Amino acid sequence: MANTTALTPVQKLKRSLSAESVQEQFKNALQENAGIFTASLIDIYNNDTYLQKCDPNKVIMEALKAATLKLPINKNLGFAYIVPYGGEPTFTIGYKGLLQLAMRTGQYKFVNADVVYEGELQSIDKLTGEIDLNGEPASSKEIGYFAYIETINGFKKGIYWTHERVLAHAKRYSKSYNSSRSAWKTNFNEMAIKTVLRLLLSHYGIMSVEMISAFTADDVDERTVDAKVEDEINENANQDFIDIDLEIKEENPTNEGPGF
Repeated sequence: MANTTALTPVQKLKRSLSAESVQEQFKNALQENAGIFTASLIDIYNNDTYLQKCDPNKVIMEALKAATLKLPINKNLGFAYIVPYGGEPTFTIGYKGLLQLAMRTGQYKFVNADVVYEGELQSIDKLTGEIDLNGEPASSKEIGYFAYIETINGFKKGIYWTHERVLAHAKRYSKSYNSSRSAWKTNFNEMAIKTVLRLLLSHYGIMSVEMISAFTADDVDERTVDAKVEDEINENANQDFIDIDLEIKEENPTNEGPGF
């Protein structure tokens, strides 16, 4: 008599992970760390009932994106995540993952992104765009977010967005913003930092193979913005001057919080 006992989602995931072809892909990406990575994937899947509703094979494919970039998917570390969205597992990179990939290029002297608290913002130079964040925090109220890069050859660039601007951006572009489980609701600061850092790196950062792969694989929310910028470039491709700050200006018509 055939065994009709249905496998649990976790058992299905383990069975798929045990396939030789799957193991080979993880080993190719992570070498001796493949076992640790797949163990963490099982643990994450086992403790996320929403993720268990997703096809285990699709979860593995999304996890392979993180493995290829050599980014851990442990939620507590904040480098990368596998997020169930609309019943589909989706790889998304955290701002710490973006920082990690930028540092791996060896081309940056400084890469930084963080929260700006009330009292820290002293001034913004309208001519150069440089911002002074050397004030003492007056409270724990978040008033904005910044990202800054400086390469070893001396190129400097940064952006500052107010809390209100980030919130408006999230409401406009995030498909998951209204969900109670959205990262915008559970960890707004992390998502805000990622937003400004991702925008800065995608426009002015060094596009290593890993960074390009990360932007391509990161399917959550920001792809809409990237597509919008790409459309603007394509429309103006035959003109003598292309403004690479076009997206920032459109999102900020009052010139609030310029970059530097």
